[in-house]
Amino acid sequence: MEISVEKVLDLVEHLRLIDSKDGDAEFDSGDDSYESGAGHLFEDIAEDGTEDQIRGVIEGLNIDEQAELVALVWIGRGDFEPEEWPAAIRRAHERAVRSTARYLMGIPNVGDLLEEGLAAVRADA
Repeated sequence: MEISVEKVLDLVEHLRLIDSKDGDAEFDSGDDSYESGAGHLFEDIAEDGTEDQIRGVIEGLNIDEQAELVALVWIGRGDFEPEEWPAAIRRAHERAVRSTARYLMGIPNVGDLLEEGLAAVRADA
């Protein structure tokens, strides 16, 4: 995979903040806290700027990383099987005529789907 697992997992956590209907979602930085010196894709998370930050991070990824995010969501949703990873990526490149961030953020439970897709692809490797 072109995109790092850490980037995907960081996006999953932040996308879940948006998916949370009651606003009680928490960001669990775990051992990757700023105090431990680890860097994050996201700076200070403000409720009013989270969507813009996520959109910016996704759009800042290269075209291959964006295609892999879309392919992971499709695998998590069951549109493709993990062994169809190359075909899912090709299809994701074909659909890349519109904003990837807008597309992904319009999918309900996209964080969960992304995580499920990642787990399936990693298990298949």
